[in-house]
Amino acid sequence: MAIRIHPTAEVSERARIGEGTSIWNNAQVREDAVIGKNCIIGKGVYIDAGVVIGDNVKIQNNVSVFHGVTIEDGVFIGPHVCFTNDMLPRAINPDGTLKSAQDWTVVNTTVRYGASIGANATIVCGITIGRWAMVGAGSVVTKDVPDHGLVYGNPATLRGYVCKCGRRLIAKTDSGVLVCPASTCEVRILPL
Repeated sequence: MAIRIHPTAEVSERARIGEGTSIWNNAQVREDAVIGKNCIIGKGVYIDAGVVIGDNVKIQNNVSVFHGVTIEDGVFIGPHVCFTNDMLPRAINPDGTLKSAQDWTVVNTTVRYGASIGANATIVCGITIGRWAMVGAGSVVTKDVPDHGLVYGNPATLRGYVCKCGRRLIAKTDSGVLVCPASTCEVRILPL
């Protein structure tokens, strides 16, 4: 399958783009970014240098994915999501000089397989969002999210668990097994 890049997108020659991926208008993909197969990169998306994105990822319009972020296969990122990468952001050093690339440390973030992040969420760096987890729209995520975890709010807190289909899981027994009300899917939740 061919790679589709809108004429208004700016894609570095040093970026690696997988087969079947579409990059839409006004998107920017920086040097050494890696985007897997069959991805959809929406209008106005910014993908910073060195970002790694897996296969079958959908990134909606106006998302900012900064250096230090890794997104695994099958992830959905809603419109206007912002990833951060600096725990101590400042424009200047204590002596008043403008900070350079050598004056700060990138803090990595990982979004695991199948996770979904709702529109306008902010992801503070240094965390992992677990497999099949779901982040509610408008959330500010400051801590790790467990596999299948459902988090929302500011700051985002764990509110339950979701199935691979996205529906909220319900308790089957006291053994930590949760079930999807729409399927026979069962998930064993490990204690935090």
